[in-house]
Amino acid sequence: MSASRSETTSALGPDGPGRDGPGASGSERDGPGPGSDLLAALLDGMDAALCAFDAEGVLTHWNREAERILGWSPAEAVGRPGFAGWAVRTADADEVQGRLMASMHAPGRQVHEFALLRKDGGRVLVRTQSAGVRGADGGPAGVYCAFSEVHAQIDLERSIALSEALFDDASWGVVLVDVDLRPTVVNRRAARMLGTGGRTAPLGRPLGELIVQGVEELEGALHHVLAEGAPGAPAELWVTLRSGEQRRRCWRSGFLRLASPLAEEPVPLGAAWLFQDVTEDKLREQEADRLRFRYSQLHRAARAVAECEDPMEAATAQVDFALAGFADHALFDVVAGERLVRAAATPSGAPGPVARVAGAGVPVRYTPGHPALQALDRIGTVLVSASANARAETWAAERQWPRDAVHALCTVLRSRGRTLGVLTFVRAVNRPAFERADAVYAENVAMRVASALDLAGVSGERG
Repeated sequence: MSASRSETTSALGPDGPGRDGPGASGSERDGPGPGSDLLAALLDGMDAALCAFDAEGVLTHWNREAERILGWSPAEAVGRPGFAGWAVRTADADEVQGRLMASMHAPGRQVHEFALLRKDGGRVLVRTQSAGVRGADGGPAGVYCAFSEVHAQIDLERSIALSEALFDDASWGVVLVDVDLRPTVVNRRAARMLGTGGRTAPLGRPLGELIVQGVEELEGALHHVLAEGAPGAPAELWVTLRSGEQRRRCWRSGFLRLASPLAEEPVPLGAAWLFQDVTEDKLREQEADRLRFRYSQLHRAARAVAECEDPMEAATAQVDFALAGFADHALFDVVAGERLVRAAATPSGAPGPVARVAGAGVPVRYTPGHPALQALDRIGTVLVSASANARAETWAAERQWPRDAVHALCTVLRSRGRTLGVLTFVRAVNRPAFERADAVYAENVAMRVASALDLAGVSGERG
């Protein structure tokens, strides 16, 4: 029983309950009139069962919820001297009545559990909250008692306990938002994940102030929940936070629509967003998928190369298979004496396969410090990206790469202890920069390309 309901039921009039004496009918014993009608409506509209006794222990009030639980109508209950013989077993009546009437002289509310009798003879365990009522002179005038079935009270307490646990100890982040999608409650885990530094900091702020990227998807999901209800399965949202590191995070998210249980029609109170950080798991899954695909491409390339009679055709086919899902462009330069000569490349405009360069034999004019020359000198792999303030076309043109190049990977071509050239993969701005895992894959491809070039008679005499 909530405190607000118990406090409401104490407002039975300045003279306390039972001021007209026993024998009245209906849910209360006051005479007819607006005040009496209002009191009856208030009592009958309550979700809690309520009864009241005067100072002699005679029942003066009995509402509809009390009738629903025990089956006794107000006409059958009001005016009886306590519960003995009808709502309580005779053997228990004195103890029950004594504990209830003791509330008239005790401070605050008293909580008890009793076994009451239904009209049909069944027993029901109830939890009661009782408190004394004062008369106009300030003296004890009676007792009111609000009660409900114990299992209903326990369900309420479980719900409250669940809410408190979610907002204190849950391993998921929990955020409640109102219909304007502004956080109203944030639990400790969510506050840490959002990087707000505390549970109160994000309250009332737009989600866009907390999340830089991914906020549109999140707000779209919340709007759907408010309009249509919770989705059937959790969603995985990739977000970047405004505070802290700008690394993307993957949050597995579930949503619930919140509606008031007190209204006849569901009244939206907002939505609950429960989420868990699964970034590391998703990255591992993505890496496993990437490796499976790349080595599937190597296998397919090996089978295609086995059917090539021309070693140079085999080299270009190998690079073609490697490009899928890996880079936007590829080219390779071979060593001819002290020079590097462009041997094959993808088209610089529209996408296309790797093809031999017409007029092969013209040296590539790389400036000192070019990544391809660094790869030759180091006999390894070099990763480069355009700086944030550099013009992409100018940056790419200076390095003689396709004009949309923003990221590049240069790796040396080696076979039988000789350097045969340099293989370069290029990515445009819509792709991320090359990483160490990409370099391992590129080096694997380069070994196969170098073997084909060795068969093609590339001498590799530079240096």
